[in-house]
Amino acid sequence: MSAYPNSDLNPVLAAGNCKVSVISSGGRREVPLNRDFFVSFGKTTLKPEEIVVSVFIPFSRKGEIVRAYRQAPRKESSFSTVTTGMRVFFSEGSRLVQDVSIYYGGMGPTTVSATRTCTAIATRPWDDETLRRAYDVLLEELVLPPSAPGGKVEFRRSLTLSFLFKFNLDVLQRLREMYVPKDQKDQDPVGRPIMHRSAISQATGEAVYCDDIPRTDGELFLAVVTSSRAHANITETLRLPGVVDVITAKDVPGQKSRKMFGYEEALFAETEVSCVGQMVCAVVADTRAHARRGAAAVKIGYEDLPEPLFTVEEASEKSSFFEPRRVIERGNVAQAFQTVDHVHEGEFRMGGQEHFYMETQSMLVVPVGEETEFNAYVSTQWPTGTQAELLAGNSLKRRRWLALPLTNRAVRCVLERGEDMLISGARHPVLGKYKVYTHSGFHFIQMLFVSEDVQLPDVCLFQVGFMNDGRIMAADVQYYTNAGNTVDESPLVGQSALKSSRGAACRTNLPSNTAFRGFGVPQSIMVVENMLNDVAMVLGRPADQIREINMYQGPSVTHYGLEFSPENLRRCWDECKEKSDYAARRRAVERFNQDNRWKKRGTAIVPIKYGIAFAESFLNQAAALVHVYKDGSVLVSHGGTEMGQGLHTKMQQVASRELGVPPSKIYISETSTNTVPNTCPSAASFGTDANGMAVQNACQTLYQRLEPIRQKNPKGSWESWMAGRPYAYFTFGACFCEVELDCLTGDYRTVKTDIVMDIGRSVNPSMDIGQIEGAFMQGLGLYTLEELKFSPSGLLYTRGPSQYKIPAVCDVPLRFNVYLLPDSHNPHAIYSSKGIGEPALFLGSSVFFAIKDAVAAARSESGFVGPFPLDSPATPERACLACASPFTQKVKTLKHWRWSTVMLGYHRQRSRVFPFIPYENSDSSQHTGISQTVGLKHLKHLKENVK
Repeated sequence: MSAYPNSDLNPVLAAGNCKVSVISSGGRREVPLNRDFFVSFGKTTLKPEEIVVSVFIPFSRKGEIVRAYRQAPRKESSFSTVTTGMRVFFSEGSRLVQDVSIYYGGMGPTTVSATRTCTAIATRPWDDETLRRAYDVLLEELVLPPSAPGGKVEFRRSLTLSFLFKFNLDVLQRLREMYVPKDQKDQDPVGRPIMHRSAISQATGEAVYCDDIPRTDGELFLAVVTSSRAHANITETLRLPGVVDVITAKDVPGQKSRKMFGYEEALFAETEVSCVGQMVCAVVADTRAHARRGAAAVKIGYEDLPEPLFTVEEASEKSSFFEPRRVIERGNVAQAFQTVDHVHEGEFRMGGQEHFYMETQSMLVVPVGEETEFNAYVSTQWPTGTQAELLAGNSLKRRRWLALPLTNRAVRCVLERGEDMLISGARHPVLGKYKVYTHSGFHFIQMLFVSEDVQLPDVCLFQVGFMNDGRIMAADVQYYTNAGNTVDESPLVGQSALKSSRGAACRTNLPSNTAFRGFGVPQSIMVVENMLNDVAMVLGRPADQIREINMYQGPSVTHYGLEFSPENLRRCWDECKEKSDYAARRRAVERFNQDNRWKKRGTAIVPIKYGIAFAESFLNQAAALVHVYKDGSVLVSHGGTEMGQGLHTKMQQVASRELGVPPSKIYISETSTNTVPNTCPSAASFGTDANGMAVQNACQTLYQRLEPIRQKNPKGSWESWMAGRPYAYFTFGACFCEVELDCLTGDYRTVKTDIVMDIGRSVNPSMDIGQIEGAFMQGLGLYTLEELKFSPSGLLYTRGPSQYKIPAVCDVPLRFNVYLLPDSHNPHAIYSSKGIGEPALFLGSSVFFAIKDAVAAARSESGFVGPFPLDSPATPERACLACASPFTQKVKTLKHWRWSTVMLGYHRQRSRVFPFIPYENSDSSQHTGISQTVGLKHLKHLKENVK
């Protein structure tokens, strides 16, 4: 009614053929919202005495597309500069425009209709020629004088064209969706970008999580008491009177611990603690506040034990490892060493990563029915594993204790963020050491663990030199993870790393680390890719050339003996370079760096080959229960856990295709062990593959499922049929990234990111693209932002968002493109799709390597060349110091120095010593070993360089 010329709403209503119903003393009438409705500034065709009762918005017809766009100085809470509503209606089954309407706000004193432009489009096919003509007509039709109110005349006129172009893109997308291939039924949802079924409830806050479940009568709250020492004996535990109960290890009947890989892991520490944050006891009270107050009042006596271990170096020195430590070797590295031309040694460190899920770990246990029956609502990826723990010991008392601690009342436990980060495991930090041999006549790869009696050196000099073409002929990699105080799944994480690099799980006195998206692969591949980057720097060649020359070609075999075709990997790589315009972007970056002293840009392009499935074959199975009711509705229960990845939505799509009913009739039951028992964990990017197959084959027997395997290998043994391949198939991808780095502060901005992923025939493209985007951003956080910090006594400092930084919306690349590789097939998964949950996470490392590329450009300004250390995460602090600007070199605040294992090395051609990075609290006695290695005659030169 106010007829504001910049209204966001009026152009949409007008374009959509809406009507207003008005009433006055003369009666009621309907008035079309069209070009005649808006008379002049602030005035409409309505009479002064008429009051708007309602607005009629018609349903879109088949073949009708309506869109709205706006641009404003700020995205929210700001009047628009230009706003528009556009509608087009196509003749059935064609691209012929039957009707079109376009309205703009901000282009005059009223909402304006682009009538002549609509005439130029109507009755013509929607194609490039029609749109080119429309752009010219629109530019002539909507003219603003230079003195137009609001200014920004050129910008506003350009926006009218931009909005029509955006509308064109949306229309083309809709037209592609409208014309479904003939072999796909109209109601078939598979392959369509269907919205996440929980998206609306999650965005509005209506989604129900564990702590949203209403309280029951007499419900109690449980708070945990954790150790404040890293390595100590427990001497006494003093309880606070007044709480319902304090539960210690002595109160746990039956089985007090679980066994993992032969190691006992106690629920509560009884006589000894092995990390800060280990659970010692729990307090149960009538309210959350009382339970926390009681937990804070529990006093624990300690007697410190000597020499807690916090780093992998300390653990290795004391031979503190979790077994097994497996060995994978191929070729003869000793023979290669004797015949190679050059050797390069290096190491790479990578920090851990906190999961930082939105809902902290929580559980609610409620007694129901009779005979000690209870329901447990738990945050978990593996309901069956949790159920097994609840029933451990086959003791009714044990079951009643966990559900109803000595009270027969419901119990709730919800960790605070600081508690959750302190107690729960994170991603494993790693130390990777590698030695690369190059020689034109040999091809050896050996991956070995160090024996227990060998100590890791504190200092390791680089010896560099490679064949001119950059081929890596042999690699000896030692991969160490910081497992923490308990074994958890660290050997499995190390086993996963073995297939990409290798690793040994070090036992330390930090909180136990655990499985994380990627399961060891993002760490191990990072070590290898950093090794390739070092080779490129030594040779003075672009890193993408070194990656390309060492990439799989033709029918290939992995170092662990798995045959596969790398064709789609090469296609992803080539298409990523093409779509990102890599060569031109690289030249532009070089020009930018030549013209700018204190800002540098860098680029990187990295590939990914990620094996999909669990290495343990028995985990690659699933079950589903499908009910069809008399009203035609379908209820599907499956064993997978929905945690935001869209698994429930994809299962809905699978059931819809198989049963031939629309998705609106498919309902998904929340995962529960009372409907689908003995499930496998939702991990390894295998949730859709496994559970999708289960939904599809809900009535098949295990025998029928094994029949194709037996037919493929009729002479095989039972063991070979059960074991199969370590991976079902590979998901491939490649990522280009360009960053701009402020050399004075270390701040960076991701300018452009292009990702090409081979995910077969996607069940839901929009959801998979969302998974790729989300995984990339989580990888960006892992490699550039997120840093876990501990005190010298092993206390986690970063226990909340004020200290621990995860990526925010401002960290999203300015230009972010995700492309799905076309014409890809995968016979090993549901509908020829591929798992995508985990593989794209490593592509976030492209940001790291682009930063490193920018740092290298900055270092060259200061006269430094060759390899240099930049550990992960590449925080602004690390990036700024690595730039080695004159300002950072002026700062001499550290009193004690330790030689860097990576940066030190004598360059024979240039007769200079590489720079180094100082460390605090180091032992000066280590300097002797370096002087002997470098040579005493160079020591004076080295000291002068330090000065």
